[in-house]
Amino acid sequence: MHLTQSNPEIPELISVITVCRNAVNTIEHTLDSVAFQDYPCIEHCIIDAASTDGTVEILKRYGDRIRWISEPDKGLYDAMNKGVAMSTGSIIGFLNADDEYAHNQVVSNIAHALHDQAVDACFADIEFRDEQGCLLRRYDSSRFHSGRLAWGWMPAHPSLYVRREIFDRFGGFKIDYKIAADFEFIARVFSDLSCRYHYVSDVWVHMRPGGLSTRGLLSSWILNQEIVRACRENNISTNMFKVLFKFPMKCLELLRHRV
Repeated sequence: MHLTQSNPEIPELISVITVCRNAVNTIEHTLDSVAFQDYPCIEHCIIDAASTDGTVEILKRYGDRIRWISEPDKGLYDAMNKGVAMSTGSIIGFLNADDEYAHNQVVSNIAHALHDQAVDACFADIEFRDEQGCLLRRYDSSRFHSGRLAWGWMPAHPSLYVRREIFDRFGGFKIDYKIAADFEFIARVFSDLSCRYHYVSDVWVHMRPGGLSTRGLLSSWILNQEIVRACRENNISTNMFKVLFKFPMKCLELLRHRV
């Protein structure tokens, strides 16, 4: 099969979407993380959920370097869908409001990974770091392949970048999920064996712990229930035992960085 390549003299526009609410303590680091990238064609879209803590004032200071709206929404995944609708890039990904790129060549690496037009998506690793920058755990996305969706495995979503055609073809995030709509989206896309992806052995995002899926036992239980639901809705045979089996591997990731 002949693989079509993009023109290297015309960089593709890459849309980075950040969803936030009352993120005054971290949003500026995230904005600068994108602004300092060495890739020349980045569109940074901020979807703010009517913050009242000074976040909007920070967004205003960035002027035309970013595109943003501030209005109520129906939750995280509704805001993410708004970001996709607002964006105009041919490649789309998400950077959380309390996360940062690991280095200033990340978006260039994304563009390189998707230089081949036959590749639909790319992803890499992320690192969980505390407020002092100390490494807590590295999420290794290399273990992912579509056959592991039934076990609850997914590439690190903050490192995932897809072509706009993926959203056009498969749709956006289901807003009736509380925690695992990102997994459901990945299950929907990657269970289709026609979707071609590329893993990059690099760390792309430094992520702070404390997201929706890591807020204690109740959140973990809801997450795993929704993972099972997502698999079943996408005709992936699974059960709760399979999904829970991934946790020993996560424990090993934690132990690896504590020895």
